[in-house]
Amino acid sequence: MSDVAEHKGEQDTRSAEERLRDRRDAAYRHARVLSRPGFGDSVRARLAWLQEAAPEVYDLDERADMYGDRIVEALEERVAGLLGQEAAAFFPTGTMAQQVALRCWAGRTGTPTVALHGLSHPEVHERDAFSLVSGLRPLRLTSESRLPSAAEVRDFEEPFGTLMLELPLRDAGFLLPTWEELTELVDAAREREAVVHFDGARLWESTEHFGRPLDEIAGLADTVYVSFYKSLDGFGGAALAGPRALVEEAKAWRHRYGGMIFQQFPTVLSALIGLERELPRLPEYVRHARVVAAALRDGFAAAGVPWARVHPEVPHIHQFQLWLPYDAPVLAETAVRQAEETGTFLLPAGWQPGGPGLAFTEVTVRSAGLEWTADDVKEAAEGFAARLVGGGGR
Repeated sequence: MSDVAEHKGEQDTRSAEERLRDRRDAAYRHARVLSRPGFGDSVRARLAWLQEAAPEVYDLDERADMYGDRIVEALEERVAGLLGQEAAAFFPTGTMAQQVALRCWAGRTGTPTVALHGLSHPEVHERDAFSLVSGLRPLRLTSESRLPSAAEVRDFEEPFGTLMLELPLRDAGFLLPTWEELTELVDAAREREAVVHFDGARLWESTEHFGRPLDEIAGLADTVYVSFYKSLDGFGGAALAGPRALVEEAKAWRHRYGGMIFQQFPTVLSALIGLERELPRLPEYVRHARVVAAALRDGFAAAGVPWARVHPEVPHIHQFQLWLPYDAPVLAETAVRQAEETGTFLLPAGWQPGGPGLAFTEVTVRSAGLEWTADDVKEAAEGFAARLVGGGGR
């Protein structure tokens, strides 16, 4: 058998999902997109970005960090100031940061129970880490695709020591409450003598929705966790901010959990760059995401798609869900085919089934998306819909 034939045979053994993924990656590399986060770049590109941008945010002639000093402390101080908290601690992951925060509060409140939403990140994406690793007991206020209400917090039948609110609630459509609803939620927890912790992985971009500065939003909570890569395009990492005494205890638990890493300056530098470059632009991304959402809705309506929904109808941050009445594999294939044929990759994120003949994807708008006009988005949506004809929709 020739080399070509052997190669063809090897290629044929891949699953349909693997072949589609390879086509998607190839199309995405040079396509016009609404978002092009840095984590999709090559190692060489990420290193070049760090070398180019790092001198803007830190004196590179300073000695590198060791076990959380120097540049790590500089980032912690910066974050505490931005969030209006007394102190902050850098963590390698948000999963670790939140377990430590809630473990510390359990010791102070005398109860391991944590009231949260059933769709919150620890319940859906962390393999029961709260209960299996940290001895915490989650209590689900609700599992519906909406935020919990103050009444549900106030009237919950079991006692709890901590209320954890994911802001925004990603798996329900990146939802945020109104400012009045948020303050009522916090007040309801305090009426029960519970402390409040914000899972603020994407809290950075909430200012446009709330119409409040970041420190005022974060100041409602007793502790706040934030991520450095989800919106700020860092290499990774997280921070926990709150009262100084609790943060000092959190640093002790960080060590016990394996988070006392010898040197972290590349990740910390990327976080500082994100605070300098991306944080000021997030409100602009949110505003343009609302333009994109409306244009998607108009485009699919004009194309005659029988049912299409943007959720929430007016995005709360620069990310939102798009629902279409087709099976997920059909939509995934259509998205890649449009990119291959036109060079425009309107919907590159994965599609998740939402019921028979129904699926949704997440749409993100970053700096690349600012170049798209409403007409650009509408035209791309119509082109996507045209390729769905006969694709098995309801």
